[in-house]
Amino acid sequence: MADAVQKWGMFEAAFAGPKGGNPFVDVTLDVDFTFGARSAPAPGFYDGDGVYRVRFMPDTEGDWTFRTRSNVPALDGLTGAFRCGPPGEGNHGPVRVRDRVHFAHADGKPFFPFGTTCYAWTHQPLAMQRETLATMRASGFNKLRMAVFPKHYVFNENEPLHDVYERRDDGELDFDRPNVAAFRHFETQVAALRDIGVEADVIVFHPYDRWGYCDMLPDQDDRYVRYLVARLGAHRNVWWSLANEYDFLIDVKPIERWDRFFHIIEENDPARHLKSIHNGEETMNFDHRKPWVDHVCIQNWNVKRTADWRREWGKPIVNDECEYEGDISLAWGNLTAAELTHRFWVTVTRGGYAGHGECYAHPQDLLWWAKGGVLRGESWRRIAFLRSIVEEDVARGLTPAPPDEWPWQRVSCASEGDYRLIYFGEHQPALWAAGLPADDRTVDVDVIDAWAMTVAPARRVPCPIYPRLRQRGGAWTEPKPAAAFAVALDPKPYQAIRIRPAR
Repeated sequence: MADAVQKWGMFEAAFAGPKGGNPFVDVTLDVDFTFGARSAPAPGFYDGDGVYRVRFMPDTEGDWTFRTRSNVPALDGLTGAFRCGPPGEGNHGPVRVRDRVHFAHADGKPFFPFGTTCYAWTHQPLAMQRETLATMRASGFNKLRMAVFPKHYVFNENEPLHDVYERRDDGELDFDRPNVAAFRHFETQVAALRDIGVEADVIVFHPYDRWGYCDMLPDQDDRYVRYLVARLGAHRNVWWSLANEYDFLIDVKPIERWDRFFHIIEENDPARHLKSIHNGEETMNFDHRKPWVDHVCIQNWNVKRTADWRREWGKPIVNDECEYEGDISLAWGNLTAAELTHRFWVTVTRGGYAGHGECYAHPQDLLWWAKGGVLRGESWRRIAFLRSIVEEDVARGLTPAPPDEWPWQRVSCASEGDYRLIYFGEHQPALWAAGLPADDRTVDVDVIDAWAMTVAPARRVPCPIYPRLRQRGGAWTEPKPAAAFAVALDPKPYQAIRIRPAR
């Protein structure tokens, strides 16, 4: 029996096999893992120099066995066993969808995504990659969007650290031979993120290419997706993002191809990591109602629509590009820090989750959004503060107030049980009573300054008497207080009220 592997850890086995021909194409290897009467197949992969590997993330404590299946006799029918022990400290398992519109780890610990984007950070010099990891460790972000392929785009035109595929004698990339050094490096950085408590949102395809990765043939695309899943699927912190801006590739990869990629992942990922796909144009949202799409990953600046999207698709909403803090000339990359902070608060208090990015111009084009490194802006601190506010009290997830009811069309409000978070955003009331308790129950009420990152007890004042309102059918309501009390505020933007049972 092999040494124990912790639950939701990684078991790996290596086998010697053929080197000749093209093992990436010619050799098939799958492994059936068995626990009692349960069987879980996992794909193997070629790791170069005649070595074949399989990786598996056990989700049940106890004794597991495995048996290989291959078209090569030397790799077929091999058996082994290992023991799965309890999870280690900080290991809560992979993130799943919970309660239809929220997330939690496999052990039940809630997960509230507060992520950022560094598309090509693993393709930068190693010193800069170490800097990125150090920044992530201190930032408060718990998810990072990152691309497998290098990116060619404005502010990101340097050569990558590795080619993702080997080069032929003529210098051209051979899309039938993955570069194992590139994949080893990528998975090392995914593991480094895991070790600091960060989920790796792995972008499988994107359109910003000068190397030819976008133009691989369909069978090459399929083999690439399977190979990627075989190498990364046993990392518990992986999420699969099928594309960044899939619609910009629609001419070469039509919808049925994207559906096929989802299916390849489903067929080869026994860990069932989260799967999503991301749009470019606002009108080109994927049909997120499809059962193989686990959550909604979108790009849209109008964050006040978050509750509408949640109702429309009935899945968790992650607006990973609600535009970026920065000062570049492109309109999506020059929000103020206050505006990006504001968009996070609106998204959260309308029942969704948002993603951060930063695009401050730099003489060497060292923009966080593209390459990582260090954060130069101010929103990230405020986003970490918001994360602390949510994680302090919310047990499962926030439910938005009906956006068609006054005043929630303009002001954002979400709740969980007796907990309520009301965010005013650009509004600057001096007095507020809507959404406050209408009875005499004992509650704590705090005023939060989203920009100054302060929390202070609210100053309670008598609730105003509102004028009678004419109802449908001609009847008039009697004037009465809307709540047991009102809250007096300093008129300024970016404030919130938190209501919770007294402690």
